[in-house]
Amino acid sequence: MGVSPDDDLPPCDEPDIRLARCPFVNWRTQLVREDMKLPEAGHEPALIVALGWFAIAGCVAMAASILIADFVVPEHNWIADTISDLGAGKYEFIVDIGIYAFSASLIAIALLAAHVHMGGWGWSLGIAGFAFLALIVFLVGARNEYGDRDSDGVVIHIYLVYALGVLMAAIPLLMVKGAGRAGKFYGRTLVGIAVVWAISAPVFFFLPSSIDGIYERYLGLVAFSLVITLATLFIKFARRLQ
Repeated sequence: MGVSPDDDLPPCDEPDIRLARCPFVNWRTQLVREDMKLPEAGHEPALIVALGWFAIAGCVAMAASILIADFVVPEHNWIADTISDLGAGKYEFIVDIGIYAFSASLIAIALLAAHVHMGGWGWSLGIAGFAFLALIVFLVGARNEYGDRDSDGVVIHIYLVYALGVLMAAIPLLMVKGAGRAGKFYGRTLVGIAVVWAISAPVFFFLPSSIDGIYERYLGLVAFSLVITLATLFIKFARRLQ
C-alpha cells in the first residue's frame, strides 16, 4: 500500500486540529474547537424605552388622524358616521396615515414582547397575535374596502374585522400570566380589557347607524388601552434595568 501524504499529520481528535486538515469533522465540533464564543444575551433598556414610546405615539397618531378627519371631511357626523366612513373618499389618506401608525405600534409591541419575554407559551402566542393584528390593521387601511363599493377584487374587509375582534379578545388573556409577573396591576388590566372587549365588540354589529360611529371610537379606545398598558409595562421594566 502507498503512503498517504497526510499520514504524518496528527489524528483528527487532536485539540488543535482544524477543519481544513480534517474535512470530515462536523460543524458543531469545528465551532467548539475554534473556541467560538456566542454573544451574551441581554436586554437593551434604550431600545425598550424607544419602542415603548413609539407604540404609544402610534396610538396618539391614530386618534389625531380621526379628530383631524372629523373636521376636514365635509358633512361628517362623528356620532353616526364610522371611522370607515372617514377612510373612504377624497380625504381617505388622513385616516390611512393613522391606521398605518397604529399598525406600526402593534409591531413595536410584538418586538418588545419578544425582546422581554415574560415566559410561557401564552406569551409566545400573544407575540404572534400582535404580529397578525398589525398585519390585519395594515390590510384594513391598504385595501380601502369600507362598504362604499370602492374596491378591487375579493372584498375581505368584514373578515378582517372578525379576525381583529377575535384577536383583541384572545391576546390579553394569553399574556395575562406573563404580564402578572411584572405586577398584579398589569395582569388584572389585561383581564379587564379582554372582558370589556368580548362584551362590547359584538354589540357594534347590532347598533343603529345613528350611533355606531361614536361606539366604534369607544372600541378604539379599548384597543389603545391594550397597547398603552403593555408599552407602560415595558418602559417601566427598562427603567428598572437602568
